[in-house]
Amino acid sequence: MAQKPSIPKGTRDFLPEVMLRREHIFNTIRKVFRKYGYVPIETPAMEQLSVLTGKYGEEGDKLIFKILNNGDFLRKAKSLDNAQKLSFEISEKALRYDLTVPFARFVVMNHNELTFPFKRYQIQPVWRGDRPGKGRYREFYQCDADVVGSDSLMYEAEFVAIYDEVLSTLGLPGFSILLNNRKILSGYAELAGQPDKVGDICISIDKLDKIGEDGVRGELANRGISESAADDIFQLISFEGTNEEKLAFLEEKFANCEVGKLGVAEMREVLDTHRHFSTFNGTVTFDLTLARGLDYYTGTIFEVKAHDVAIGSICGGGRYADLTGVFGMKGLSGVGISFGAARIYDVMNELGLFGQLEESASKVMLVNFGDETRETCLKVVNHLRGAGISAELYPTAAKMKKQFGYADKKQIPYTLMIGTEEMNSGAYKLKNMQSGDQSSHTLEELVDLLK
Repeated sequence: MAQKPSIPKGTRDFLPEVMLRREHIFNTIRKVFRKYGYVPIETPAMEQLSVLTGKYGEEGDKLIFKILNNGDFLRKAKSLDNAQKLSFEISEKALRYDLTVPFARFVVMNHNELTFPFKRYQIQPVWRGDRPGKGRYREFYQCDADVVGSDSLMYEAEFVAIYDEVLSTLGLPGFSILLNNRKILSGYAELAGQPDKVGDICISIDKLDKIGEDGVRGELANRGISESAADDIFQLISFEGTNEEKLAFLEEKFANCEVGKLGVAEMREVLDTHRHFSTFNGTVTFDLTLARGLDYYTGTIFEVKAHDVAIGSICGGGRYADLTGVFGMKGLSGVGISFGAARIYDVMNELGLFGQLEESASKVMLVNFGDETRETCLKVVNHLRGAGISAELYPTAAKMKKQFGYADKKQIPYTLMIGTEEMNSGAYKLKNMQSGDQSSHTLEELVDLLK
């Protein structure tokens, strides 16, 4: 019996038309990254497990895909008694959870070859053992940009501009770029009398959109945070107003809280600096409830949500003061952002933003009339490709209906017919597959027209 083909939950196959759309997203992101001076790198799909664990908080660590040792490791394990097996390390490697922690490891291992501040971008897949759902996958691409080796908050403002330019270029009609600061979150914990519980508070507040205020209060209680402390926290995060009004509100509340005061000052500088950059379709919002749960963030944190689509955040990021320190290089501050390409695709698809894309790999298909014109067709298709025009020749002299049907299904916009008459005259017949219009052109005229 033949095996029924299947793929793991949370993973996907991509048909050509989907890949062309995904490439459009990747190429747009890549172009803007390069425009702002970022250069590409790559890191391995798998990392040492020790590199990844302890960097994402308790929730994140549970989602790391561990890789079982094999080969000699398993042979040695079979030879051990039960007590030894319990202590035998069955997993030393893992698929990368994100691109940021591997990047920190990369910086430490390659620092002698880098120029600081080092600005890199990276477009590669990551893996998470999450429960699959709408906009949530176990294998997906991240498109990251980071800069390490500088404390300047100019980069935070620059990343806001990058978010805005990329998503506006992709055609998203509206989206919110949300900002907060982990020092402000530490201020919440201090004012609530729970300075040692900032991690628990962040994890709980991070779930506000999913479980609501009552759910968050329950989470806080389960983590040992009193009801009065929860009241203090919600008094702070529930304040509404303009960005300036929120800054003024927290400046007053943090009058005697140094860490909170510093967070507000940093947020003010980021917002003031961003005013010097172009603004497109995005709305920049200082969000008092934003609390990304990753442990390594220490300053500004980012999140982006598309308007009119219920899909959660489509981008995220933040500043980390000393992520490279765990790998032996202290005091190297960094900040980075990530575009969730899968969710951006889903948003664009739902909003119908791919309609105007050219979704065919070929611009023109040459009709095959048989051996008599084959040599001329091969020369023409080669000439077109040499001129930078994507072109293909149908492989056999099939019926015209079949050849035109092939071009239609592949959404090839033009077909080129070179029969004996066209071959002798040097004027080739071009058909617009959408309008049905036909016209005759020399080869050089075709190159100009198709370009």
